[in-house]
Amino acid sequence: MRVLIADDDAVARRLLELTLTKWGYQVVPVAGGLEALQALEAPDAPPLAILDWEMPGIAGVEVCRRSRKLAEGRYTYMILLTARDRKQDIVEGLQAGADDYICKPFDNYELQARVRSASRIVELQSELIASRDALEVLATHDSLTGQWNRRAIFDILSREISRSKRQKAPVAVILADVDRFKHINDSYGHLAGDRVLADIAVRMATGLRTYDSIGRFGGEEFMVVAPECDKAAAHCMAERMRSAIEENPVRLGESDLKVTVSLGVASGGAALPDVQNILLRAADAALYRAKQKGRNRVEVDDQDAVAESDANYGGMVFNPPKTKA
Repeated sequence: MRVLIADDDAVARRLLELTLTKWGYQVVPVAGGLEALQALEAPDAPPLAILDWEMPGIAGVEVCRRSRKLAEGRYTYMILLTARDRKQDIVEGLQAGADDYICKPFDNYELQARVRSASRIVELQSELIASRDALEVLATHDSLTGQWNRRAIFDILSREISRSKRQKAPVAVILADVDRFKHINDSYGHLAGDRVLADIAVRMATGLRTYDSIGRFGGEEFMVVAPECDKAAAHCMAERMRSAIEENPVRLGESDLKVTVSLGVASGGAALPDVQNILLRAADAALYRAKQKGRNRVEVDDQDAVAESDANYGGMVFNPPKTKA
């Protein structure tokens, strides 16, 4: 474990460094409070810090206080090391954000015990953060395809629309539906259907820009959110995805299964009223036309797309469309 030590006394700092190194810790030594604060703000900041109270520039107690205010999503266990032993000093240090307090001159056995205790807490914190991150992935990603789930892709669309309003740029929505997916499930089994969905999701994601997003919209349907993408560019993007899926059959055991998708494209300026529902309904109407015209094709919303979707959905908030097959 990496440990930051900050002490302006070169002899005391060296002694502490040698002691901690002997116990198996990786030591990051600095000579002042400003250096300590910079080290704690770094992306690879040590998870444990031992700070001398009295230092030039910024005192150790102030380093604690500022570090706690600046911390985002991570926690550094901080121990204050000082000759001050009055109760009010201890209280001040703990209220500033220190987790523990050791008086100088320190006793090696006490220091070792407190650092070990701090290490256990840091390790527990790391486990909790890993568990939290894993839960966040489960809450926002589709377990089958690994892409964003319905709620997450809707949140992304809302954020991109808000951003596009500030930048006065278009946002594109692409809805893709696997053709004759029910037939695939009925003929090859649901495990094969799962394989098809997972494979298609990968191929679609491969053709996106780094700032585009794809999510499983429901069943065999996917949604792509493409910021700063006009209708023509979105059409090209959808056509690349369609072609990549058509030209590369899905491997099922010893055989290859040719799979195709139909896609509906809509793009518009975020200044439109209720733009999210307008885009979704227009993309869905375009997807419906792609199915009607023979499947395995891309259709782009036209001037009648919104009116058509209004007729289908009665102007209500968009919900998952019925299976299009």
